[in-house]
Amino acid sequence: MKNRCFWVTNDPLYIAYHDEEWGVPVYDDATLFEFLVLETFQAGLSWITILRKRENFRAAFDNFDYQKIVNYTEEKYEELLQDKGIIRNKLKIKATISNAQAFMEVQKEYGSFSKYIWGFCDGKPIKNSFKTREEVPATTELSDKISKDLKKRGFKFVGSTVIYAFMQATGMVNDHTTDCFRYNGI
Repeated sequence: MKNRCFWVTNDPLYIAYHDEEWGVPVYDDATLFEFLVLETFQAGLSWITILRKRENFRAAFDNFDYQKIVNYTEEKYEELLQDKGIIRNKLKIKATISNAQAFMEVQKEYGSFSKYIWGFCDGKPIKNSFKTREEVPATTELSDKISKDLKKRGFKFVGSTVIYAFMQATGMVNDHTTDCFRYNGI
């Protein structure tokens, strides 16, 4: 049996996410935006809740296409508020729409969101060596710095905890515990 990180349950969705996605470096803008949306909605909720609704989010938010989301009308916003398949939080839905605009502004300035976000860690994942749950932080100085910069650029729901979770999910940091089979496999 494979040894996995402490947070993985026996839920097949969680296992697949851990084994195939979590901590794998993502440099593609479309995927980075998807994770930004999902992490935004996850704030205050469990990640498994988001994973279970991921395909509903994908359908509701036009496959996480920020170029479409940026043009959402009030009518589309109201439609999203009625969508039982997603988290129907007014502020998070509005944030997703405004974050699409901020995301595209960063792309204009840096050529890609990926260049901007990965620039905070010189384009390479930070490999931590945590052995236990207690060692894994919820935030770091770097997530504080990125959060502050994103907020300055108009992003919403990008507190340091959300950003650190985003960094873990997109492989900016490798926080697989040292006893996890994925620790050296990324």
